[in-house]
Amino acid sequence: MNDSEEIDGAADDPEGTGDLAETIEEGAIEDVAYAYTIGMTDEETDRRLREGSVGVLSLADDGDSYAIPVAYHYDGDAVYIRLGLHADSRKTQMLQTTDTACFLLYDADPIEESWSVMATGSMRRVDDSSNFSDEVINSLFVPLRVFGEPIEGIEPAVFELEVESLTGRRATEE
Repeated sequence: MNDSEEIDGAADDPEGTGDLAETIEEGAIEDVAYAYTIGMTDEETDRRLREGSVGVLSLADDGDSYAIPVAYHYDGDAVYIRLGLHADSRKTQMLQTTDTACFLLYDADPIEESWSVMATGSMRRVDDSSNFSDEVINSLFVPLRVFGEPIEGIEPAVFELEVESLTGRRATEE
């Protein structure tokens, strides 16, 4: 985005106070399609985490953010995320500066059956090769996606998202 582009709603907040709530008109959603959502039960959230294999990991460094698709495994207690690291990658740099990561799973098709699960917490590298040998990693995670980097420079690594907050939402009828 360049300086001449505006974030949706920024024109309503010319001083940049970030308080867009004051600018929203009552009843403004009447002309916009929407779906009602409710919180998932612990059992529903657990089921969605167990059924999935790919989610979105969001990392941050001061005011910069970085979101990437990742392979994950959930064992009922912990969320493990498998990454391919190399020294010069933005992902590797962002992992070092992120205090609280955000992990998201979702499905929005069709919207009437949409759902999302969001977990936040710190990332801790798992250095236990006995629990995460190459064989175990291959059995728990989908294949590593490589984007043009030489294979020799990529280090497979498993991280645990130390979940501090876990929220599940799903669409419901009004």
